[in-house]
Amino acid sequence: MNELEEYLKSHDIDDMHPSEIANLLKDIDEDSFNEAIKLIPKEMIAEVALELPDRYFDDIVESYTPKEIAESLSDLESDDQTDFMQDLEEHDEQVAKEVFEHLDEDDKADILHLKQYDEDEAGAYMQTEVYAAGLENTVHDVIRDFSKLRREGELENVQYLFVVDIDGKLKYGISLDNLLTFDFDKTIKENIEESPERYQVISAEAHEDIDEVVKKFQEYDLSVLPVVDYRGVLLGRITSDDIYDIISEQATDQMYHLAGVNDDAEEDDDLFKAGKARAIWLGINLITALLASLVIGMFSSTIQSMVALAVLMPIVASMGGNAGTQSLTVVVRQLALGEIAKNDAFRTIKKEVILSLANGFLFALVVGVVASIWFHQGMLGVVIALSMIINLLSAGFFGSVIPLVLKKLNIDPAVGSAVILTTITDIVGFFSFLGLASLILL
Repeated sequence: MNELEEYLKSHDIDDMHPSEIANLLKDIDEDSFNEAIKLIPKEMIAEVALELPDRYFDDIVESYTPKEIAESLSDLESDDQTDFMQDLEEHDEQVAKEVFEHLDEDDKADILHLKQYDEDEAGAYMQTEVYAAGLENTVHDVIRDFSKLRREGELENVQYLFVVDIDGKLKYGISLDNLLTFDFDKTIKENIEESPERYQVISAEAHEDIDEVVKKFQEYDLSVLPVVDYRGVLLGRITSDDIYDIISEQATDQMYHLAGVNDDAEEDDDLFKAGKARAIWLGINLITALLASLVIGMFSSTIQSMVALAVLMPIVASMGGNAGTQSLTVVVRQLALGEIAKNDAFRTIKKEVILSLANGFLFALVVGVVASIWFHQGMLGVVIALSMIINLLSAGFFGSVIPLVLKKLNIDPAVGSAVILTTITDIVGFFSFLGLASLILL
């Protein structure tokens, strides 16, 4: 608490970024948090709330009146306003209604418009605050209007001028540095016709999947992307800062899913909800572990006759699991980044199988020699070496095939892949090792 007070007193709070304030608040103990919030200017509280983890949202909302929250929302872009209101509705629908009633009509209209889009559509991430020039506007008038809107705080992060026709349909995109080279006394249309440059603009349709929008930003190295309706009429824009957030969220989701953890449950402060989500995956894992145990049970007499097999079994299973996880992680990430084309599956599988097989031969030699010396039985080394090759081969194959198949079935490749793969590598590893032992050693 003292640290926050001292910091705010020694700095001009108007010059502080909301993320700086959020970082300070996160370092404060729970008992002092509510008191510390009151030191933040009311006009910044909505921005600070969006910068903080979800578990702090309730405390912030309960510290201010609906009218105060509405006033702080008025300074946010329309996409951030919508995000805040959706979070607030999940917290308390009644409070959300009261806050909404205090907003001005333009903000209400923007929020209602953006809420109509699904969370995986481009329209849900766009800002409606966008300036568009007509083809017949002179450059001088455009720059004057731009300047006025920027001074009044109506526009932020302006990099491109979008040009529309008389019907509002998007026609061109002109960077500001190119705009400054135009003849200020001529119209936008005249300047474009006289310029050797091409000003065709890449856009996204409002109902387009947000994953496709992310690919466009990455492929064309964009800083902003206009959003249009099915007729091509300009509706808004998506800026790169929102895309960075989406990429970060997608990476987090993949990490959670690969570990069999529900991302929504983990972000919630409800321990029961998080525990329940984890228990479901642990239950599934228990069932798959029982399948592997059944395979081991099939060879109980073989294990009883040679204790060394029980000692070496975990090595085969562990190596296969780790090799499969390597292939699985690489393929899942490449699918997410769009680096695997539709007709590129064979190349991906071939690469992972070759890598796993090469490692299989290498570590088969190492483990085979170690086992032979350890237990003074050369054929035991041969058995575990062959099993190692078989299991790592299957690990590379299934580690690449499973996410590709799930993707083909329109299922998130990260969800459940690790559990399926671990089951396969355990079963193949135990069956090949104990089966070869039964054939060769007994």
